[in-house]
Amino acid sequence: MGQSKLRWGILGCAGIAIRSVIPGIQQSQRGIVTAIASRDEAKAKQTAEMLGIPKAYGSYEALLADDDIDAVYIPLPNNMHKEWTIRAAEAGKHVLCEKPFSMDAAEAAEMVAACDKHGVKLAEAFMYRHHPRYARIQEIIASGEIGAIRGIHGTFTFNSSANTTNFRNDQAMGGGALYDIGVYPISAARMLLGREPEAATVHAFFSPEHGGVDMMASGLLEFSGGVALTFDCAMWAAGRNTLEVLGTEGRIELPSAFVCSTDAPSVFYVTVKGNRREEQLEPVNQYSLQSDEMAAAVLDGTPARFAPNDAVLNMRVLDACLESARTRSRISIPNG
Repeated sequence: MGQSKLRWGILGCAGIAIRSVIPGIQQSQRGIVTAIASRDEAKAKQTAEMLGIPKAYGSYEALLADDDIDAVYIPLPNNMHKEWTIRAAEAGKHVLCEKPFSMDAAEAAEMVAACDKHGVKLAEAFMYRHHPRYARIQEIIASGEIGAIRGIHGTFTFNSSANTTNFRNDQAMGGGALYDIGVYPISAARMLLGREPEAATVHAFFSPEHGGVDMMASGLLEFSGGVALTFDCAMWAAGRNTLEVLGTEGRIELPSAFVCSTDAPSVFYVTVKGNRREEQLEPVNQYSLQSDEMAAAVLDGTPARFAPNDAVLNMRVLDACLESARTRSRISIPNG
């Protein structure tokens, strides 16, 4: 490609794009935001002006036709991820797709196949995985310092219940707490344990006031060796985002596991045999790191740490969680 910067196009003016991903790309070492598109051209132009983006388009198709764009970020509602990932691939654009990757594992597999067919890179936008603290946590686990892992507990909750018109309250658009934030502790447990869960049991509060979506869900994922992830996620509860890894000799606690400040040091705690220490990492922008890893994959051919098929596996677990919540039963997860 003969260039030092990955040129990004943004499909949509979602809040996550405006608040976090676009600034992250703009602050990255190897990314620039070239264009943004919206079905409302005035909105696209307004957002472009606000964020200093050179081009604005009144359709997603027009952005995909722009030869000055190498990769697209897709923050559209969940039910639109498959269509626009495939259309981007057909246009020869690399894709960073917002989580949850798709509506189900079957859609995810189609998206991966399309990108593979057209020779473009594909990644799911789990920004937290790119923060160096997770590499440090994996190092601590591998060292045996906290012993054998006995369990993981994750939380991600916030209260958006007053906004009843948000797409997250629409089942057809992929609404609900499991889709929106339950995917975080699920993906974190899979990453830290390095294997797939065997079964899911989830209990949820489906709110008639919010389109019948799950506004709160509590779950158990069974991994081999008697290890489990317990988690809860909510869009109608007090805010928190935490992760605890419990071992036979100690534990690791992350008070801000998935969303963290870009201005303050990242802190987590390690307790071994009653002795608690603080581990501190310098401030970073995990959205910038996510962008730079995509740039390395596209421009340098550097293998991505998280293969596209990881998104299919994560959706397979989410499918089981949703089925369990709706049927109030334990669901086995196929891993073949």
